[in-house]
Amino acid sequence: MTVAVILMFVTLMFLLLMGYPVGFTLGAVALVFGGIFLELDDFQSLPLRIWGIMTNFTLLAVPLFVFMGVVFDRSGLAEDLLETMGKLCGKLSGGLALSIVIVGALLAATTGVVGATVCTMGIIALPTMLKHNYSAPLATGTIAASGTLGQIIPPSIILILLGDVMGVPVGRLFMGAVVPGSILVLLFMLYIFAYAMCKPDVAPALKTDSENLNFTHALITLLPPMILILAVLGSIFFGIASPTESAAVGAIGALILAAIHKRLTLENLQEAMRQTTKLTSMVFIILIGASAFGSVFIGMDGDRLVLDVMSNLPGGIWGFLLISMLLIFILGFFLDFLQICFIVIPILAPIANQLGIDLLWFAILIAINLQTSFLTPPFGFSLFYLKAVAPSEIRIQDIYSGIIPFVSLQVITMIILVFMPQLVTWLPDLMDKLNGL
Repeated sequence: MTVAVILMFVTLMFLLLMGYPVGFTLGAVALVFGGIFLELDDFQSLPLRIWGIMTNFTLLAVPLFVFMGVVFDRSGLAEDLLETMGKLCGKLSGGLALSIVIVGALLAATTGVVGATVCTMGIIALPTMLKHNYSAPLATGTIAASGTLGQIIPPSIILILLGDVMGVPVGRLFMGAVVPGSILVLLFMLYIFAYAMCKPDVAPALKTDSENLNFTHALITLLPPMILILAVLGSIFFGIASPTESAAVGAIGALILAAIHKRLTLENLQEAMRQTTKLTSMVFIILIGASAFGSVFIGMDGDRLVLDVMSNLPGGIWGFLLISMLLIFILGFFLDFLQICFIVIPILAPIANQLGIDLLWFAILIAINLQTSFLTPPFGFSLFYLKAVAPSEIRIQDIYSGIIPFVSLQVITMIILVFMPQLVTWLPDLMDKLNGL
């Protein structure tokens, strides 16, 4: 049976790398290997597991947060943010790049949709940065990396899915991600600032007129998204609403903001609903396929095989952490975050729990690790999104060289959190005390 389990996993990886759809591949591999090596009775619990997925109240937050992000992007509010921050920070050396990071963090807390964020900033900011003689690697690297901040800064879709897969409350995950997300933003900004100071020619300051800096306009542009962020995250942190309920608040808030700016058109609303339906359907199809694959994998004693291997690694807990983080990082070169989340994490999470590892801390480490999968070639989605909207003079080599420092900063952030787990657990524990838990 050990050989069959290994063959099953290898077959899955091969088919995924060949480009077959993830959800259907997971289900097909499960049915083929289950039909060969398991009895028919072993499949009786599968319909109940699928029903449990489709009626999961926590997962209802996924379409609501996606809808909030798509409305925010389609209404042009993200574009307004980008232009305003560019004017405010442009006179600094590296100011345009710094404004990209700030806007990336704000969009992460309001949209969380990597593709929309990267494309928006690529279309609007990249030509401006190149026009003002920014180096292509710095410009493209900053945009691609800032667009991925939505994977760690709440409300993050991947945190919702990790919470469901690992059995960690999503609200605590959101709180645990605040400090790590802030550290990552700070490291990005420090790198850009230091690089611009050492080499001013790669990120020159803009020579703009003073009238471009309008404080009132900036306040009107920045305040509504900040209020929306506080409404969504504050309602979770202070125990007023569950993550799913706060997602509904966010969706309604995005509609209100779009209406205030007179951009809530029927076309934008239809496109937002269409994109939300497509992305949500993809997520749930993968969830169903992963559930079938997991059932067969466990039925073939694959979980025991992995547990035996990982438990006997040298170094105990530290050996497990090193191998698991390295495995996820390497898989990120070839698989997207959904595939890793639904295939690998259900195998690693029970082992981490058995070893006494705090699953909240472990989940945040995984989230930051999965964030790198958007930036690592050959299949980093942020790289593809950016190349698709970049001017013709931008080569893929410029994008690849530009993301190296930012991937390194993400790895440094993981190392910091490994040795200082209280950076993850401090805020959730504090909020539990304030809420009397």
